[in-house]
Amino acid sequence: MIGAGIFALVGQVAELAGSWVPWVFLAGAVVVGFSAYSYVRYSSTDPSSGGIAMLLKAAYGPGVTAGVFSLFMYVSMILAEGLLARTFGTYLLRPFGLQGSAVWVPVLAVVAIAAATVVNLVGNRWVERSATTTAVIKIAGIAMLAVAGIAATEMSSLSRVLTGGEDQTPPRDGWLGFLAGTVLCILAYKGFTTITNQGNDIRSPKRNIARSIVIAIAVCTVIYLLLTVAVAGSLSVPEIVAARDYALARAAEPFFGSWGVRLTVAVAVVATLSGLLASLFSARLDDMLRDMKQVPGLPQAVRRQSLLITATLAMLTAAFFDLSQIASLGAMLYLSMDIAIHWGLIRRLRDEVEARVWVPWVAIALDLLVLVPFVIMKFRTDVLTLVITVVVVAVMVLAQWFAVRRRDSQSTTGSPRNG
Repeated sequence: MIGAGIFALVGQVAELAGSWVPWVFLAGAVVVGFSAYSYVRYSSTDPSSGGIAMLLKAAYGPGVTAGVFSLFMYVSMILAEGLLARTFGTYLLRPFGLQGSAVWVPVLAVVAIAAATVVNLVGNRWVERSATTTAVIKIAGIAMLAVAGIAATEMSSLSRVLTGGEDQTPPRDGWLGFLAGTVLCILAYKGFTTITNQGNDIRSPKRNIARSIVIAIAVCTVIYLLLTVAVAGSLSVPEIVAARDYALARAAEPFFGSWGVRLTVAVAVVATLSGLLASLFSARLDDMLRDMKQVPGLPQAVRRQSLLITATLAMLTAAFFDLSQIASLGAMLYLSMDIAIHWGLIRRLRDEVEARVWVPWVAIALDLLVLVPFVIMKFRTDVLTLVITVVVVAVMVLAQWFAVRRRDSQSTTGSPRNG
């Protein structure tokens, strides 16, 4: 979970939310906290490696609707991997002043994805053994930066961040900007959904999936709040926005000088690479969709198809889209899928998973509360990203319609022979 979101998005959030960045990250945690309920209830009742695809199949049946929203989640995972990879390249190039390079950032992003893919191909045990070590390094490193940053910030600056002041920059378009910024913050938390794909790998999954999700969201919330308070206390909003893709490294300079920048870069590299390893390890939605005959696959002789397909698509994403486009597209697809998850739970699964219906209803309301302002803001400032989103959605809907129609036709044609 702790990866590209916190390293790459602080500047973009500040562009929308102004000096309210810490409060926007807290709002994102509230939205995700309610959203997590549906995933926890289903995964605790029916843990599997299919995770979200299985939930959607149970809620909507193995048809177009389940396929489309499963693809929304799958594509948002691919976009998250592209975001991780480009953040890796951006921070690694920061000490050399090449963080804005249109060539080296995508090149390093593709190299990072390729390396993470090779590690996953070598063996899952290495990924599992390294996960704890890298998690400790990145959590401890970020926490240290945050606490040291707050300690180095004058109390007047810290108070101004928390309570406001005359020199504070308000959100763009008031509450509209605040709510739109919350959408990007949600990307820093949404990694919890990959835990739902680990039902076959976790001991006592009916108990530990829920514990993992709750603990992960709580830890991330504390760290993100400490870090954003430190950044907002150190830099003005224009400075944060100017360094939008590497704001944490920029914020470390006033506190620690050049060695602080190097420390931030080191933590960012560990966080993004470990995030890539974990995300690619969890990329099993494609397997589930192939089993449901809703997406095509490679020849059966090719092993680890899901990993190879996911990595290839992530490389293309990292090569041809910038961080802002990746984040915006991923956020809109994820929140749309999230609403479908909650509605499916309310409509079909509430008795099966023993859910308290008011919680997913609140989750739907919160998703819409932040998604609608975000779309409005994008319509005003970045129509191209909205057009790309519409095209991607249209392609997925048409692809699913043809895939389901072909599958059902083959099933009907083959049934007399089988009977």
